[in-house]
Amino acid sequence: MKRLGLFSIALASCLAIGCSNDRTRNDTNTTTANGSVGTAGDADRSEIKQDDKDFARDLVIANMAEVELGRLATESSANAGVKKFAQMMIDDHTKAGDKLKAVASEHNVPVPTELDDKHIQLRDKLAKLKGAEFDREYAAAMVSGHEDVASKLESRIDKTKLAESKTQEADKVAGTKIETRTDVSTVLPEHSDNVVTMSLNQWAADAYPVVQMHLESAKGLDKSAKQRSK
Repeated sequence: MKRLGLFSIALASCLAIGCSNDRTRNDTNTTTANGSVGTAGDADRSEIKQDDKDFARDLVIANMAEVELGRLATESSANAGVKKFAQMMIDDHTKAGDKLKAVASEHNVPVPTELDDKHIQLRDKLAKLKGAEFDREYAAAMVSGHEDVASKLESRIDKTKLAESKTQEADKVAGTKIETRTDVSTVLPEHSDNVVTMSLNQWAADAYPVVQMHLESAKGLDKSAKQRSK
């Protein structure tokens, strides 16, 4: 009887230890699983998406092109208005390009260091022109280029605020408002939980009002250049 009693106590102890080990394994598995989910969530929020790579590449190239073509315009044009516009392109797009490169560097987004074939061909074409012919082709390129950039930026801007900004701009062009520039605070980035996307969206929102101002100036330049060619 005494031996049977000791056996019962030993069996109970083994069962207790086994249950304890099961609980420990379950707790460990739960912690590991929860930890994995948390890590995956953080990774998703910092993932570099292909769309972000494409956007950064295209806009870095666009800024480099505006600067390079602006320098060309200061040398090839004899028109004071064209030269003034070109210097604005150099100053504003150097600043915007540097800010974009800083965002890209912070998030390890690769960016080009040279122009693409499209902009190289445009630069080479304009480099062969002088005087009024250069002014006409340069102004047309500025309208086209800024329309393309504005479209890319709009894809990353809050749509409600974008509509308000466009209404303000239309009113100014029509002369129904006194304001001479878009208020930067009215343009907000499209929200994203991805930190890389959100940083690029914020850059786009910051850059948009200046690009819109450039576009309107380029249209005026284009109109004047065409009139001088008649």
